[in-house]
Amino acid sequence: MEIPIFPLNGAVLFPGTSLPLNIFEKRYIEMVDYALSKERYIGMIQSDEKNKLYNIGCIGKIHSFSETTDGRYLISLQGTNCFKVKKELEKKYKFRLVEAEMLDFEEDKNIINEKQKNNLLDKYSQYIKVKKINLNLEEIQNIDFNQIIKFIAMISPFSDIEKQVLLETKNLSDFYKKLHSILELEIVEDNNSKTIN
Repeated sequence: MEIPIFPLNGAVLFPGTSLPLNIFEKRYIEMVDYALSKERYIGMIQSDEKNKLYNIGCIGKIHSFSETTDGRYLISLQGTNCFKVKKELEKKYKFRLVEAEMLDFEEDKNIINEKQKNNLLDKYSQYIKVKKINLNLEEIQNIDFNQIIKFIAMISPFSDIEKQVLLETKNLSDFYKKLHSILELEIVEDNNSKTIN
């Protein structure tokens, strides 16, 4: 499958989540035009410091868009699948195109239980306190666990590498374990730096 890609570090899209984007660069306006003329798919992916693409990204389908009077696009992408970059294609456009292979989450043998959900929310409550993030956790407590962990991964100020690690997980229980350990590590590091200061 050929898809246009939008390399954007820090703004990681996960399957089943939405990502609003403000598109203003000419090459990415061309990318949106291209996607709209095809099946509306855009691959969100991160790159390293040498501008080399990571192997894994997430395909988003444009599910809403509007054009502003100054020529920008305001679009919303709905994450569908993770993909693996098989190869980058010859440059025919201002944006980049890749040949992608679709990846699927493995079927989870271990279903996340209520205790794990509460454990994660407690940990996240500590995290937002040390990071001074203003967020009402009551608003997300009743949503599906699959959505909660992706919401946390998307909105939290994790490093690009940490977000990439989460994107590359194979199933929900793996995602849960990695997210929990990232939160734990960040809390410990934050508390240690306060102790040193």
